[in-house]
Amino acid sequence: MKKSIVVSAQPTKFSALAFKEDFKESIQKVAKLGFDGVELAIRNPKDVSIKELEKLIKENNLEVPAIGTGQAFVEEGISFSDPNEIVRKMALERIKNQIIFASHFGAQVIIGLIRGKINECIDRKKIEEWVVNCLKECAEFAKNFNITLILEPVNRYESNFINTLSEGVEFIKRVGVSNIGLLADTFHMNIEEVSIYDSLIQVKDYITYLHFADSNRWAPGFGHLDFKKIVKTLQKINYQGYISAEILPLPDQLSAARMTITTLNQLNIN
Repeated sequence: MKKSIVVSAQPTKFSALAFKEDFKESIQKVAKLGFDGVELAIRNPKDVSIKELEKLIKENNLEVPAIGTGQAFVEEGISFSDPNEIVRKMALERIKNQIIFASHFGAQVIIGLIRGKINECIDRKKIEEWVVNCLKECAEFAKNFNITLILEPVNRYESNFINTLSEGVEFIKRVGVSNIGLLADTFHMNIEEVSIYDSLIQVKDYITYLHFADSNRWAPGFGHLDFKKIVKTLQKINYQGYISAEILPLPDQLSAARMTITTLNQLNIN
């Protein structure tokens, strides 16, 4: 397993990011602290210079394991589940651009908040069909670049569908395209899963990426989650991918990042 932390390429309203200020300085801090990679939170790839970013990542000997896409929903409100077909097409186009961007790094592309929410005034099956169709189109497009999409279940307070890992797996099965994996996030799991450990075991064949955050969304070690047991479970299911911290910048961004790397090192994540 390898260690990563989320860094936003642009200022954003999304709170659960340890680093979202000066981008170049943030990347340098991540490398200096000893992380293996950096998950890039990108609102719109067209607003980012790929050449400059590739140079910065290379200079700091980092990998980019995944691209976060949720800012498009948080900042602009575009999603796969919007009743307006034009907005859904905007979300499709944005994710396709994210896939092209991700191909420069061999990164996975996260489908979390960008899927949107269920509008209770519209038939649920119809909305889910829109999301399934959007995911299918994006996954087929991603095959051209050898990129994997990762579906992230999020808690009920942030979205009203695909809240648990098992629900995520069922949705992946409905899409029916081979290059879609599952992102397991400990913060969301703490709210939604009966047992974090049992749930990880049950969906082990689908997990391709992990987010670590403690029960309060602070860095691992600041809440009550048993990360030692979580890591033992990951070892049991032979998970060998990245663990990425998606955390609040509290008590401040550098302290949050330092606590994360300290905890991950104590857990022998290497």
